Amino acid sequence: MKIATFNINNINKRLDNLVAWLIKAEPDVVCLQELKAEQGAFPAQTLRSVGYEAVWQGERSWNGVAILARGSVPVVTRSRLPGNPDDNQSRYIEAAVNGVLITSIYLPNGNPQPGPKFTYKLAWFERLITHASDLLASGAPVALAGDYNVVPTVDDIYPTRSLDRNALIQPESRRAFARLIEQGWTDALRKLHPDGPLWTFWDYERNRWRDDKGMRLDHFLLSPDLAQRLAGGGVDRWVRGEENASDHAPAWILII
Repeated sequence: MKIATFNINNINKRLDNLVAWLIKAEPDVVCLQELKAEQGAFPAQTLRSVGYEAVWQGERSWNGVAILARGSVPVVTRSRLPGNPDDNQSRYIEAAVNGVLITSIYLPNGNPQPGPKFTYKLAWFERLITHASDLLASGAPVALAGDYNVVPTVDDIYPTRSLDRNALIQPESRRAFARLIEQGWTDALRKLHPDGPLWTFWDYERNRWRDDKGMRLDHFLLSPDLAQRLAGGGVDRWVRGEENASDHAPAWILII
């Protein structure tokens, strides 16, 4: 099973890009983030025409997450992250696909920090840590996939001091990610590629794509049994270089 995660940064604006990548890369499951489309505006029929069924949580203008599956319909188990019934932002969806429980996570950015957005980010992270612990305890094979909006270590960002105050690299953000890992999850891409850049995001500004000044924001955390089945993975960097591209590239793993 080839599982991918891709922050599409407006699914309708970049639908041609998405379809072209799906046809070329042929992932079995795709976790999408930042749909920027309300529930009724999701292009389900277009995706179905190229072989993918989908479940999604839309949100007008911002956020939005989806899970696509080739040749089968994902079975939704959760459409919101538990822990705060008043949080209506569409940032989490969870579904079973071919015996694997898969999430699409769009963790809050948190900028500017300090401030209420960073406080929300850390609170959301705490809820994710709690729910992830429950998923791990269930014994099910689980892949926590998505855009975590966290650069886990200094090796996951190009050398710079210009982002020292950015919420993505704050010690609190990195500690939360580390606490999640310490529950027993495997950071799949780093397990496969322990050294060197694994950029999944390049800002539109300041020629960061041209100069390859990227960072790793998109992650797969695998439960122990699923980690044993990890056979490959990488980043489809070419997608970021296409016309009208998202500022993220799809990351993917192969489970056997």
